[in-house]
Amino acid sequence: MVKRMLADWLGPFGRPMYRKPREWAEKLRPSAEDGPDHELPSALEDAVRKAQDALLRRQNAEDGYWCAELLSDTTCDSDTIMLLNFLGRGNSPKVRRYAKFILDHQNPDGGWSIYRNGPSEISATVKAYWALKFAGYSPEDPSLRRARSRIFQLGGIHRVNTYSKFYMAVWGLYDWRGVPAIPPEILLFPNWFYFNIYQMSSWTRAIVVPLSIIWSERPKLDCPPHARLDELFPDSRRYIPLGEVMPPHGFVSWTNFFLLWDGLFKQMEGRGGHWIRQWALRLAEDWILERLQDSDGLGAIYPGIANTIMAMKCLGYPETDPRLKRQIDHLFELELDRGDSLEIQPCVSPVWDTAIAVIALAESGLDRRHPALVSSARWLLEKEIRRPGDWRVMNPEGPIGGWAFEFNNAFYPDIDDTAMVMLALRHVDLGEHDALSREKACLRGLHWLISMQSRDGGWAAFDKDNTKYVFTQIPFADHNAVIDPPTADITGRVLELLGYVGYDASYPAVHSAVDFLLREQEADGSWYGRWCVNYIYGTWQVLRGLSAIGFDMRSPSVQKAADWLEQVQLPSGGWGETCATYADPSLKGRGPATPAQTAWAVMALMAAGRIDSEAVERGVEHLLSTQRSDGTWDETEYTGTGFPKVYYLEYTLYRDYFPLIALGSYCAGLRDLKQAAIHL
Repeated sequence: MVKRMLADWLGPFGRPMYRKPREWAEKLRPSAEDGPDHELPSALEDAVRKAQDALLRRQNAEDGYWCAELLSDTTCDSDTIMLLNFLGRGNSPKVRRYAKFILDHQNPDGGWSIYRNGPSEISATVKAYWALKFAGYSPEDPSLRRARSRIFQLGGIHRVNTYSKFYMAVWGLYDWRGVPAIPPEILLFPNWFYFNIYQMSSWTRAIVVPLSIIWSERPKLDCPPHARLDELFPDSRRYIPLGEVMPPHGFVSWTNFFLLWDGLFKQMEGRGGHWIRQWALRLAEDWILERLQDSDGLGAIYPGIANTIMAMKCLGYPETDPRLKRQIDHLFELELDRGDSLEIQPCVSPVWDTAIAVIALAESGLDRRHPALVSSARWLLEKEIRRPGDWRVMNPEGPIGGWAFEFNNAFYPDIDDTAMVMLALRHVDLGEHDALSREKACLRGLHWLISMQSRDGGWAAFDKDNTKYVFTQIPFADHNAVIDPPTADITGRVLELLGYVGYDASYPAVHSAVDFLLREQEADGSWYGRWCVNYIYGTWQVLRGLSAIGFDMRSPSVQKAADWLEQVQLPSGGWGETCATYADPSLKGRGPATPAQTAWAVMALMAAGRIDSEAVERGVEHLLSTQRSDGTWDETEYTGTGFPKVYYLEYTLYRDYFPLIALGSYCAGLRDLKQAAIHL
């Protein structure tokens, strides 16, 4: 008790914003065992047991973590073929194996999509076409002929995104005049200046800072004749002005302001003071090298790693340099061997997968002292981040703490993972030593989360108050995620954690977060989901968060959300929604049923107090009827989101651990109903 009291005052020293509920530490420990175990339908109990067994089989037995494959479209595979050629490894056997993977995912219309069962997309298709040419495929190959036809139908090569043009310009295939300027001088803007790199999202910084070095050096690479793209250009022009590809804008607009500066940067290129450029390059290089420490590559994400490799080569790093060698190693650690083909992941998700797996097992009734849960909790505690990162720029007084998504990514803990890890840790029965370590880590995590709340009451992913929408008008912002504003789904998850450790609306952080969520609610009652697809996910997480902090779940806003979920339930009893909803919100709640989205909807309705509703019963029955004999589920759609409208993800464990959480919650709810009936 004395140790806990001392720990409680470490760090922020009792500042009002960090005021905590009296019993917060006790609530981090597993709750007492349930009362009498009321008999449940055998089919339900069997489904839970099989799902638990299936999940336990996926655990890394040695270290205690889960890390499932994290998949996406073919663009990373296409970029890897380009990168291998950039490194002088164009003859590597890997090139043909990556090409095989790309060919296997070509759409019938000749193009490539950015999510499963989605329409062909221009940038993915041009990248795939170019990668296949690098791999030695003739432009007269039937697959490339169909791809070429589809490229023209989609608007042609000039319609690809900024980063595609950037890579083509490196090889001399696209004129730099048609590529948005990314000069390293952006590093010269001080952090207090309105325009500085920390006003961009963390992932944008990891992409853009290495690109600024490449922009400055502009390596003159000779594209192999067989990999040229001349046949994709409609005429002799090798670029079109940026203004022609930017979204519609008026004469007086931020878009035109940035286009003007883009033109000035290009006119000044090579004419400014050489010492200024060298200073900026050194700042960019030092910025990258610093963030490679305690990290599996820059940002631990594929674009940051790939661009860093190219940037270091541009700066003259030999491949024997251990720093460059580590980046190349990190990149190829993302490979997945598919036999005759290779696939590359955008990153890995061990912390995220482990936290949700622990929650699923514990909330479905696994003994809280089970060795699998204990070893995973210890592993998660070891992954706590204990150094300041980029978030400190916008939050200079914030205490250190939190967890990242990947194995090692010390500069970029994120709010979603931090909340999810603490939600998991509270479920495990640990010995006194480990329990004290958990309490200290969660104290730091709570302080960090509270300090990261944005002014509008919500929480974002990596940064605080990263909301300058003017940055979305920058010409290189077409990856559609140049800033990191607060979102309803992450805010809901933080509220869920805060509620479970005793917070309610009497605490300022909770009160302002609830106001944020109520403002963000859609007219039909749903909430937008930024980090998973889409409105079903956002609505689930908000309702679960509101329930945890004691919000009145009979309120009109909650019941309107529950009504919407029931309205979009499919005849099969499941729920489904596709990535197309990000481009067309009128499609929300429509799509093939998936186990993950069905689980989210079932849990949302239960949080809204509708556990005994027909919709919940039908949803549970759908999960039971679609479970495979080995305890797992099949999922045909992508349910994860990287960059809305641009990049989507397939979390291959979503289909298994979210249904297990839903079924476990349903079992607990049925027991509560039966217990209440006995008391009546």
